[in-house]
Amino acid sequence: MKPSRLLLMWLAVLLAVGTLLGTVQALDIPTPASLSAISWGLLLALLVLALLDAIRLRRLPSPRVQRQMPGSLALGRWSEVRLQVSHDFGDPVTVEVFDHVPQGLSVENLPLSVELQPGQFSEVGYRLRPLKRGHFTFEFCEINLPSPLGLWSGKRLLAVSDDIRVYPDFAKLYDGQLLAVDNWLSQLGVRQRQRRGQGLEFHQLREFREGDSLRQIDWKATARQRTPIAREYQDERDQQIIFMLDCGRQMRSQDGELSHFDHALNACLLLSYVALRQGDAVGLFTFAGDQSRYLVPAKGSRQLTNLLNSVYDLDSSQRPADYRAAVSQLLARQKRRALVILVTNLRDAGDEELLDTVKHLSSQHRVLVASLQEGLLDQLRQQAVQSLDEALTYCATVDYLNANAQCHEQLTAHGITVLQTRPETFGPSLVTQYLTLKKAALF
Repeated sequence: MKPSRLLLMWLAVLLAVGTLLGTVQALDIPTPASLSAISWGLLLALLVLALLDAIRLRRLPSPRVQRQMPGSLALGRWSEVRLQVSHDFGDPVTVEVFDHVPQGLSVENLPLSVELQPGQFSEVGYRLRPLKRGHFTFEFCEINLPSPLGLWSGKRLLAVSDDIRVYPDFAKLYDGQLLAVDNWLSQLGVRQRQRRGQGLEFHQLREFREGDSLRQIDWKATARQRTPIAREYQDERDQQIIFMLDCGRQMRSQDGELSHFDHALNACLLLSYVALRQGDAVGLFTFAGDQSRYLVPAKGSRQLTNLLNSVYDLDSSQRPADYRAAVSQLLARQKRRALVILVTNLRDAGDEELLDTVKHLSSQHRVLVASLQEGLLDQLRQQAVQSLDEALTYCATVDYLNANAQCHEQLTAHGITVLQTRPETFGPSLVTQYLTLKKAALF
């Protein structure tokens, strides 16, 4: 509870009057004796009124508040939160409302001033913008309640608990490209369709036709039917994709508003949408984070929701990436051959360790190493060198890029597909690489 402006104003007036009377008496200027008595009487009356007003304020019941929010929020996108306030007072009253917003969410239009009418609900709202993904809990809402005489303002902390999730807003990030993905895929010619004599999945037996390969002949069926019988194959309808997502310290670099980890996460979600539309099964395995997560590959539109619910609260950690341990865990869980997309940043990876680990993984799965590259490196390489410090920075940058290129060459020489691009183009580039592999039937 704190004094209002009205109380402070009256105290200032009485203080000024008392100071003036004291000054006049000190100068031996004759004044009526009753003025001093009146001044002290007014001050005493104000103190008594203030005490009674404070007691009445403490006895007032607290207003009721209900918070209305969307079911979930999208990272970086503004949303509106509505507060419904009511009270049991007999007279109208104007209160100030301040919602206690969790850290990581930015707000506009707080605090709010609202006039409450007896027996009615009053509704006000403010804007909310998430700055990071995850699970957030609203615990309290604060109301500044004026006293009946307006001499005090009492703070009431109301327990109004609500939970909300913040998901990646990858649809906004790619400027609505999801609406045009189907048309894009159709133009690229990667719609799933049967291709005779191709693929790995058996479709049916039929009579041998001109143009068929001798390897398609089923000799047992030919012997039974006494006529050449060929096997017909089709593209596998349940190819599997596993995202092996690095949550270690390599992914904590910042490019713009988003970290490399957020860029990687958005790219994985975009590719998941495309792959699921192509009929493939999509799964997820995370490593080097606070805890490892594994989502079994599955098909259908519901899997995208499962992915969102699995990664919305993921964050990078300070731990280094242990590729050997991660690959061992993945191989123990994923027995069937799949396209494993290792999403990481290779700047801290040892060449020999990474090469041996990826070679071991590629013995059972098709592997795509997708690495993000800092945009700052291109700027450092292109800027003019005019001092010793700038020369050292330039040489270190070139040396790092050369070592990075050598690592990629070694991976490529052993049949490992490598994709390295800047964060802002990471999603579309990853989708294009996936479509290239799928069209060539390389997994």
